[in-house]
Amino acid sequence: MESKPSFVQLAARWIVRFRYLIFLLFALACLYCAFSISRVKVNSDLTAFLPPNTETRRGLTVMEEEFAAYATANVMLSNVTYETAEAVAEELRALPHVADVALDDTGAHYKNASALLSVTFDGPADKEAMAAIQALSDRFDTYISTDVIADYSEKLAQEMGLVILLAVIVIVGVLLFTSHSYFEVVIFFIVFGVAALLNMGTNFWLGTISSITHSIAVIMQLALAIDYAIIFSHRYEDESKNFDSPREALIEALSKAILEISSSSLTTVAGLVALTLMQFKLGYDLGVVLAKGIFCSLITVFLLMPGLILIFARPLKRLAHRNFVPPMQGWGRFLVRSRSVFVILFLLLLPAAFIASRRVTYAFSDASVSELVYNENRAAMHKITETFDSDTMIAVIVPAGDYEAEKAFLKEAAALDSVKSATGLASVEVEPGYVLTDKYTPRMFAQLLKIDNELSRLLFQAYGLQHDEYQAIFNNAENYEVPLMDLFLYLFELMDRGVVTLSESQQEQIGGLRETLERGVRQLRGEHYDRMIIMTSLPVEGEESTALIEQLRGLAAGHYNKNDILITGYITSARDLKASYTADTIKINFLTIGFVFIILLFTFRSVVGALTLVFVIQGSIWINFACSYLAGDVPSFVTNMIVSAIQMGATIDYAIVIMNHYQTNRLLLPQKEAMARAVSESFPTVMTSGSIMTMAGLLIAYLVSDVYVGHIGLAVGRGALISVIMVLSVLPQLILLLDKAIEKTRFTVSLKGGDHS
Repeated sequence: MESKPSFVQLAARWIVRFRYLIFLLFALACLYCAFSISRVKVNSDLTAFLPPNTETRRGLTVMEEEFAAYATANVMLSNVTYETAEAVAEELRALPHVADVALDDTGAHYKNASALLSVTFDGPADKEAMAAIQALSDRFDTYISTDVIADYSEKLAQEMGLVILLAVIVIVGVLLFTSHSYFEVVIFFIVFGVAALLNMGTNFWLGTISSITHSIAVIMQLALAIDYAIIFSHRYEDESKNFDSPREALIEALSKAILEISSSSLTTVAGLVALTLMQFKLGYDLGVVLAKGIFCSLITVFLLMPGLILIFARPLKRLAHRNFVPPMQGWGRFLVRSRSVFVILFLLLLPAAFIASRRVTYAFSDASVSELVYNENRAAMHKITETFDSDTMIAVIVPAGDYEAEKAFLKEAAALDSVKSATGLASVEVEPGYVLTDKYTPRMFAQLLKIDNELSRLLFQAYGLQHDEYQAIFNNAENYEVPLMDLFLYLFELMDRGVVTLSESQQEQIGGLRETLERGVRQLRGEHYDRMIIMTSLPVEGEESTALIEQLRGLAAGHYNKNDILITGYITSARDLKASYTADTIKINFLTIGFVFIILLFTFRSVVGALTLVFVIQGSIWINFACSYLAGDVPSFVTNMIVSAIQMGATIDYAIVIMNHYQTNRLLLPQKEAMARAVSESFPTVMTSGSIMTMAGLLIAYLVSDVYVGHIGLAVGRGALISVIMVLSVLPQLILLLDKAIEKTRFTVSLKGGDHS
């Protein structure tokens, strides 16, 4: 009597039977995703992913809502006279949408025959103006550092395109070497291409993703999930030997592969789920996108690939080739004969690796990250900072309207030793001893503009009427005071309406002031808040910089309610990112190890067995980051958190493969022979998956100039290589040493209907 087919077998039969319907659904999904890719919003600002309760994030939100932001560019001309630099500055001032070009003969702008021109635009940088600035390199030795990232985003996309192209070439070579049929590679890339398209298109559902996620998602999805297709293909090859019909072989292979691949993907997903629990939302962003990528890869392998195999069954068989992977039983026997040599070396190396991995210096700002590949913008930035003192900007945000408090704070802040300038509306001088926010009487205003006293008084009365200040006007009109800035803005409004007409000389007198004032108001005065800009020569990171923030906070608290003060900028961003990193690192490492351990515990049902696998991969992670310390690299802090989770979640699969093959062989063979065979049988799978991840990571590291993406790629590629080496050397010997302990800590799970060990 035939046994009743399981749910998985029924599902496999349904998938094969309705393959054409599945093809249609995938085609529709691909069309939708192809249309949606261009609608995905990408954010390159890491501070956008800070927890919303941090001071930096709250301050940035206020600035985005209330203040205008203008693009800037620093242009350094080398080997020029000051007169030449002045002439170039005039050229730039004449360009469209260039609001100002700062240049003077002080050391801040001219030093050692080099001139630093600080260009400010009146909004987003104009393409024509940027092209003219870049064209200066045809006439001078020019270095341009700018926050305009449009061209850089295009360059990053080009670099990632090259990475993917080279990765595909490398992967084709690896797959041709390890596959059973040349045509398998075609099916693999159809499956992966569809999975990648589905993942990229559905990113639209997330609203906005980070530029880091956008850059590495495709290549990481390829590295993490292509082995699912390989496992299924090899399973089909094995079952084809037992069935005459390709259809029946496919159904049997799929029913077995669904459980095998789903189990294999759990540890990878566990690491990505841990990332989503980070306070710093970049982890959530990357974790969700990559976990979604794993899901897209799974459904594509389970639903689309069976139909492709059945359609292309003949070319698969016709283009079959011999196994190119050399037998590795010799290496397995060497590991058995050499007993514990690799384990001893591993245990001796581990303490030093742990200590070194904890001593890696991580950067919490763009400028502090060490480059693996230079791009023009960062090379120019370094050249400029080597020649001139770098300026670090701090924004102090306070409740709007208290001009006296603002004036006092700016004066006190400017007096601090580490402050180069303190700018606000209350610091713009209009005549000796008076600033824009000072209050003027009608007589003072008449003297300033050289107009009739009566005309000035009428202007003040009109202002008072509009602002419902009747008593102050009619009881004591001569002493009625109005902040000069507010009066000027009111005057400009009346001029635009044709109510007031000034003489040509008067218009000339205030013409330049109007443009400066209106731009300043857009930048420094909001509906609810005023902003003051503090410039310091201190670096973005360091105790001195943090101390300055607290000094400024203390000064501001002397004039405002301390709970209403927000201070933001690169220094506070680095501080908040560091605080977030400190909290997240412990949590993510603990959760990743915990999730993976629980999965392994129920996979192998042995406490020591699960601990052994986690121990080897965690040791590989310590060795990976010890390499950063020994190389003197300064990676971004995101590298540690992201790569630790990915390396644990993804490369633990290599250890699982060894353990699975060992336990299967252990049922039929002596302990040592079982391990020798397990190493030989596991080698193709481990090397295929490991080499793909290694090459993908290293290609990213040395072909992409983005410092965040580059260091993540380096750590992923290096980590995969180290894990492969540890799994194929240390782990087999460690399993043999702990074989009895693994068996003694084995447990059974009681399920309804019987006990299952």
